[in-house]
Parts: sequence; structure tokens; C-alpha cells
Amino acid sequence: MSRQVFLYDPPDRFVAGTVGLPGRRTFFLQASASGRVTSVSLEKTQVAALAERIDELLDEVVRRTGGNAPVPAMAPTDVADAAPLDAPVEEEFRVGTMALAWDGDEQRMIVEAQALVELDADTDEDLAEAEERLLQDEENGPPMLRVRLSGAQARAFAKRALDVVNAGRPPCPLCSLPLDPEGHVCPRQNGYRRDA
Repeated sequence: MSRQVFLYDPPDRFVAGTVGLPGRRTFFLQASASGRVTSVSLEKTQVAALAERIDELLDEVVRRTGGNAPVPAMAPTDVADAAPLDAPVEEEFRVGTMALAWDGDEQRMIVEAQALVELDADTDEDLAEAEERLLQDEENGPPMLRVRLSGAQARAFAKRALDVVNAGRPPCPLCSLPLDPEGHVCPRQNGYRRDA
């Protein structure tokens, strides 16, 4: 079966969002354009890492071009998107591998999210070789979401993604573990329950 690539070049909208209550949220990347919507699920840490790496890559682009690239230093407020995910949220696949690149000719950020794939291998070397073959297989590789963003869109995505990640449960002031609405057993309090 040939690889399914969900291409958005450019998207009308590309956002990170969640479904569910804090502590039980499912994180999604969602791209939409011309009436099409693609949603892929991923871990909270993947969303945070993607947002941080996008900002770092954009900062590097600005540095290397001497400020001549069309990349804003901060997320522009005119492209900010605080709306919820487009419903219904239907998961196309769960993200395993992500990649970022900057297309200097087109002045675009390229974000790729590939489906999680289970690989069987006897040794670490065999596993690394199987992973490399799978990632390089353009014809039969895992499903992929590929989005091409302007610098402003990428900054806005990164800001919203970090806001979504940080909108979860507040941390305990003593141990920094998340506080649940029904209370928290704090290891720094020697196991005594602490109300939120």
C-alpha cells in the first residue's frame, strides 16, 4: 500500500489543541484548508518539543540571514488563533516521528509528523537500520502529515502550542507535581493529602 501524505501547502489553519479535561487530555495537531481537516494525536511532550524546536529553528534562520528572512521575532497578534479544534476531531494516526526544516528558497517552515510504527529487530543496529529504511521510503512509508508554514504562521503555532501545554493542571508549590481537583498526595508533605 502506498504512503498516505496529508499535505497542506499552505494550510488555512495549523494548530495544536486538546480534547478532554486537564490530567486526561489528548493532544492533537490539526491542519485544515479548503474544507479538508486532518487531525493527528501525539503526546504532550511531543507538542512541547515541537513548539520549542520551531522557535529555535526560526531564531536560527533570523540569525543566519542577518534579519532578512520574513520571520517575526515574536508571534504576531494578527495571526493568533485561540479557537478550539475543528469538530469532529477524528484521529488519522498517532504521531511517532516528527521533523522540521526551513526551505530557504520558498521562505517556509516544513513540519512533518509521521505515524507511529512498531518495528521488530533483534539488535539495536537492526532497529536503527529498519527505522532509517522506513523513514526514507517515500513510496511505502507510514502515513505523514506535511505542513508548509510562513514564518509568522510558525511563530503563531509555537506560541499557541506552548500555551496549550501550559494550560493543564497547576503544579504543587512544594513538589512541582500536577495538582488534581480532588487533591494531591505530596511526597514533600510525607504523604499527607493536600487540597487543590
